[in-house]
Formats: sequence, C-alpha cells, structure tokens
Amino acid sequence: MSKPDDKQQAARRAFLFNTTASAAAGVAVPALFKPGWAQTQSAPAIITADAERPVAAQGLQLGDPRGDAMMVWSRADRPARMLVEYSLDASFKKSTKVVGPYALETTDFTARQDLTRLPGGREVFVRVSFQSLHNDRALSEPLTTRFTTLPCFASDLSWLTGGRGRGHAGQDIRFQWGGDTAGQGWGINTSFGGMKIYEAMRQRAPHFFIHSGDNIYADGPIKESVTAEGGQLWTNIVTPEVSKVAETLDEFRGRYRYNLLDENLRRFNAEVPQIWQWDDHEVCNNWSDSKDLSGDARYTEKNVPLLTARGARAFMEYAPMRPHDASESQRVYRKFCYGPLLEVFVLDMRAYRGPNSANLQTQAGPDTAFLGREQLDWLKQGLASSRAVWKVIAADMPIGLNVGDGKTAQGLDRWEAVANGHNGAPAGRELEFAELLGFLKKQRVRNTVWLTADVHYCAAHYYDPNKATFQDFDPFWEFVSGPLNAGSFGPNTLDGTFGPQVTFYKAPPAGQANLSPLSGLQFFGEINIDAQSSELTVDLRDIHGDSVYSKTLQPRMG
Repeated sequence: MSKPDDKQQAARRAFLFNTTASAAAGVAVPALFKPGWAQTQSAPAIITADAERPVAAQGLQLGDPRGDAMMVWSRADRPARMLVEYSLDASFKKSTKVVGPYALETTDFTARQDLTRLPGGREVFVRVSFQSLHNDRALSEPLTTRFTTLPCFASDLSWLTGGRGRGHAGQDIRFQWGGDTAGQGWGINTSFGGMKIYEAMRQRAPHFFIHSGDNIYADGPIKESVTAEGGQLWTNIVTPEVSKVAETLDEFRGRYRYNLLDENLRRFNAEVPQIWQWDDHEVCNNWSDSKDLSGDARYTEKNVPLLTARGARAFMEYAPMRPHDASESQRVYRKFCYGPLLEVFVLDMRAYRGPNSANLQTQAGPDTAFLGREQLDWLKQGLASSRAVWKVIAADMPIGLNVGDGKTAQGLDRWEAVANGHNGAPAGRELEFAELLGFLKKQRVRNTVWLTADVHYCAAHYYDPNKATFQDFDPFWEFVSGPLNAGSFGPNTLDGTFGPQVTFYKAPPAGQANLSPLSGLQFFGEINIDAQSSELTVDLRDIHGDSVYSKTLQPRMG
C-alpha cells in the first residue's frame, strides 16, 4: 500500500497547524453553540475572560471507526458541555453542528460524541469546543482534527464468486496495533523525546490503531528517576496519581491523565482513530478471580472486585469507545467491518475468565472459561458469517506462549494466559480454543489472522497442525507486537498443543529483562491490505518505524 502523497500530507499538516495556531493566537471563537444556534447562521465573536473559558488540555481522541461513524472524545477541566461541528470541507461552509453531552465530575469531565451517518471513504473535518455552564458565551479554544472514513460493505459481492477475480474496487487499508504503555516504571521521559513510538506510528498515517491492552499500568508506580541498562539515567514526569499503585477511582483516572501529558500521544490521538482493548494492568497485575492482594504491602485496599470496578470505570471514561448497549454497557468485545477486504473482531480475554490456576482441567466448566461461552459463541458466529476476505482477531493475549502467574497452593505452576506449559491434549483454557479452531475448520472459515501483544517483545508465530498435539484445525498466523512504552522482556517458551512455530522474534539478549525504551526494543505492528490483489502484509516495526520483519500472506479462496 502506498502512503498518502506529499500534497495530501502537506494539506493535512497545514489544516491541523493553522487551526491550532489560530486558537493559540487568541482568535475570537464565534458563539456558534449558544442556545438556539441550530436556527441561526452564526453569532458575532464574543470576548470573554480567559478564566471563564473551559480548557481541554488532554486534547482529542478518535475511536471505534466505522465506515459511517466515528467516536470523538475529549475532556474539560470543569463542568461544561461538549460541542462538535463537522464538515466534508476544510472551510466548514457546510457543516453539521452537534450539541454533545455534559462533561461533569461524575465522568472526570470526560465526554464523547458519536458522529453518525458519515459517507464512506470521505475525508471529514472536525472542530470540538467546550461551553461553560456558567456563561454560555465562554467557549474553550477549539480542538481540530480530520480523518478519512473507511468503506462500508458494498452490495455488489461478485468479487467473492469470481465476477471480478481477486481484485475489486476499493481502497488499500493500513492499520497498526500494539500494547503496553507506561509500564514497569518507564514513564514520560521528555529528555528522551517522550513516548516517541507514537510519533513513529503517526508518521505512517494508518487508517486506525488497535491498542491491545495495558493502556495504563495501575499497579506500577513511576519514580522521578530510574537507573536503566548500562547505568543510564531515565527521568520521568511524575504526578501524585502515578507515584503509587492505583486504588481510588481518582488514582485510576490519574493514570490515563498522566499518559495524556505526552505530546506524541496527544498528537497521535487527534489524528489516528483507535480501537481499545483492555488487559490486566488496567486494574492490577494478572487479576482474575484467584487474585489475592493480602500479601502485597503496597495496597491498603485489598478488595480486588472493588479495584476492578474502579479500574473498569476509569477505562470506560477515557476510552474513545462506543458503548455497546444497555444490556451490557461495559462490554469490550465487538467487531468492525471495513468493506469487502477486512473485518476486525476485538476480544476481551479478561472480564469473563475463571480463576488463574494450573489450567489442567480435562472438562470444560466455569474454571476453564477464558473468553466465556457467550463471547466464544459470538466469535464463532461472527467469523462463520463474515463476508470479508481477511478476518483479523485482535486478542489481548497470545494463544501458544506460556505466560506464568506464580504457583498454586499445591505448588503447581499457575498460568495467566491460554497455554498451560504442557504439550498434550487441550486442557483448561485450551478447551475453548480447541472448540473454536475445530469449528473454523469445519465451517471452512479462511484467512484468519491473530494479533496480540502482552509479552513485551515482537514475534511471528505459525500454528501448524502437522506439528501440534491437537490437529483438527487449519494453519494460521499469530503476530505479536509491543511494548509501546514499557519494559522489554522475553522470549516466552512455547506450548505445543496447537503447534506454534516461531518464525521470528526480537527480544532482549539472554539474561536481560525489563530493558527501558533506551534499548530500542519497543515495537508496533502494521498491516497493509492491497485492494487489488487482496494481499495482506504484516510488518513488525521498531521505535523509529523501521521494519524488523515482514510477511506477505496470500488470501485463500474457497
């Protein structure tokens, strides 16, 4: 896939620079959103005291992109109302104005608005302001962005039956994924350039980004300075909320506010739509129903379900996510259809799992749940009915890597992910995946690709039934990326139940662990799908955006 050409890139930068510069220069903002604005053309510029204006210091986020919709998120510094204006031209001569939600203390002054009925494959320009609840003429300086919607499914599906061969009308798709932000005490180091991997990703102009989990490290205090590898000094920005483990709701919220102090991340958020997952560190390390904090002196609040509730609340407030519905308002698993080329299935491997255990049960039950029955059935049905060439499964944890969680009371190894350290027949959480993989083979579901993070190094795994204990599945690929700005570890050992073969990995040298971003072992993944050939190319890229591994997959038809 080709990048946007120089003129498009220049226009994009000029739009963002000019609108931001105008606001910074103190240009008066028209009171377009005062009561009755929908019936008026515009209102004269109003000069108000700066102290009366709300401030949106955390910038914008775009999220949950669909061909016809986009979530817009921001945060005010006081009670206010979110106001959104969007247009298909940069001049905003013809625009749609939306009076959005209130930003109040109950949501930490965060607010999000869904922009719907957008045309597919079009560029959309957006302005966001906050209106004071004390003076409706006092508006924050506008935040601006632009994005391009992806195509919706076309009604003409003749390409599936050979009417147009393997090529078909549409646009190339580029997206990225990665996980693990501000972990292991490696926070925002301005002398290093901050979380500069986000700038490397932004420069490549993806259509969207999947955050694979560990958006924050609620259990990882951040100190002002840390000695890194080779005796190097790593210095962090520190706030009160990140100086200890998160226990109160405000401390969980403060972790998200902390990340948004980084200018690379704010710039990335404003330009690249995101799809968020979550994992353990949004609450505490390796949390499940078996988590016990009684021996952890860092915590005064030992109630894990209460910490989970607070962590989940903060995640939902800060994620640019579209709420599911009233039946399960905090549901994280969901799917996105991007034309005939791509459908993305976003999993939740945390909320429905049973307790971490030795993971050796031979019969399925509550203790072997990982996705859970409802999510597993949803995934099976969605994959079987998908019309897209490529079915990408965004998983917050890998399938065949052994990820440990200490010992059980009986002295057995306890496991955090799917694998159980044995190479035998599926057991424990592996039972769900044996059911899923066998189902996909029976239903002839082709072209599934798994994307994940979690283990803090990058890798490419080929799951080969000919080298597996359980062989009732079609071969598939799993690609691992991360960390984005956290400690580097690995590599993990393999569990042979599903036959994973390591074709590539890049991790710290043997005997080294928790390396800082100074080591350069920070990674993100990128996928490019060619509209004409339907080829899918995966690149694992480093902190500078350079590819360290590339693999092109040909679609399998029929």
